[in-house]
Amino acid sequence: MARPIGSTHWLDKRRRFLYARPMKHDSRRQAMLAGLAAIVLWGALATLSVAAGPIPPFQMVAMTFALGALIGIVRARRRGLAWSALLRWPAAVWLVGVGGLFGYHALYFAALQLAPPAEANLVNYLWPLLIVLLSVPLAAENERGRLAWTHLVGAALGFAGVLLLALGRGVSFQGDHALGYVLALGCAFTWSIYSVLSRRLGETPTDAIASFCAASALLSLACHLLFERTVWPASPTAWLAVVALGLGPAGAAFYLWDHAVKRGDIRALGALSYATPILSTALLIAFGLAAPTGTLIVAALLVTGGAVLASRNLW
Repeated sequence: MARPIGSTHWLDKRRRFLYARPMKHDSRRQAMLAGLAAIVLWGALATLSVAAGPIPPFQMVAMTFALGALIGIVRARRRGLAWSALLRWPAAVWLVGVGGLFGYHALYFAALQLAPPAEANLVNYLWPLLIVLLSVPLAAENERGRLAWTHLVGAALGFAGVLLLALGRGVSFQGDHALGYVLALGCAFTWSIYSVLSRRLGETPTDAIASFCAASALLSLACHLLFERTVWPASPTAWLAVVALGLGPAGAAFYLWDHAVKRGDIRALGALSYATPILSTALLIAFGLAAPTGTLIVAALLVTGGAVLASRNLW
């Protein structure tokens, strides 16, 4: 099985690196590109979800995360990782991984049940800003330092863009949906803490994501059997959308994000992540699933400006 070499190297049984050697500037740039790829895949989540049809949320997570786990299992086996090695992660690694993936989605679906989607999503999209803010107090000791003003302003511009986009859709917070807003805030904290703590577990190979996806799929299946009625995709197109979700936003994106937060500039990634709702809205409009709004271009410019500012040292 894979084993740690020092604090940053993991080898498979063929003595090949499962993880990269200590970071160089070009490697960090590649990690940021992996993060951008994850963000683009998440931007397709809403469009593919609409195409998949009215499948119960926990059933959807169980199906797509099973496919996401399969990606990692195939990758790990091809790299020579033993089956047993996919289960032998420390308890803290399991807690962070499963808590992040399953915990985030469970809170998200609960928030959507108890609050209007537009408002819940706006609160949920505090997570990129929280990644920037939590990157200092939760960072490893050798990475602690002050936040650069470019990271803070970049993240603030990104959130301003998402806020503008939400206001253009007519959000209206109401007291009787307070529990839903609290759960959405829990989503934001869950994903941001997961992302930052994943960086602290940087010696853990990305192959562990396969284990987290499999465990999350099983937990989601249990929730589905307890709380939902099974609804299968209604057409070949819907099935293709489910497969695309499992291979992309609920699969490859998690592996790309794991590599990015461990090897890239996590504060710049936080600001870049605000491109997700912009891309999502643009794709919905492009496929005729949402009406265009005049605020989209302004919101996109704010998010783009914030992302460029936050990541200027990398490009």
